[in-house]
Amino acid sequence: QVQLVESGGGLVQPGGSLRLSCAASESVFRLNLMGWYRQAPGKQRELVAIITSGDDANYADSVKGRFTISKDNAKNTLYLQMNSLRPEDTAVYYCNAGFGRVLPLDYWGQGTQVTVSS
Repeated sequence: QVQLVESGGGLVQPGGSLRLSCAASESVFRLNLMGWYRQAPGKQRELVAIITSGDDANYADSVKGRFTISKDNAKNTLYLQMNSLRPEDTAVYYCNAGFGRVLPLDYWGQGTQVTVSS
């Protein structure tokens, strides 16, 4: 089992920034894919961004140009830098990782709440 623990969520004003972190119990270079999902009240969980072990990244259209996914192999940590936040970004954000390439991946974090509001 791979343990994933998210942190960094909170309350931020529209236009502000947050950086989410996901600490992994497994060396991140061994995880073929890592990603972030989010789920807002009344909505299905949606993929926000994914990154490969080779640092190739893909993003949902709704966050392109605003969010950046990255990882630090030495710290076994995945990040999501979120800029220009909008109220519609409000959701619980979940770290997701695995050794394969089928989404969603096998392992989930507990989630961290992001609220964008004045």
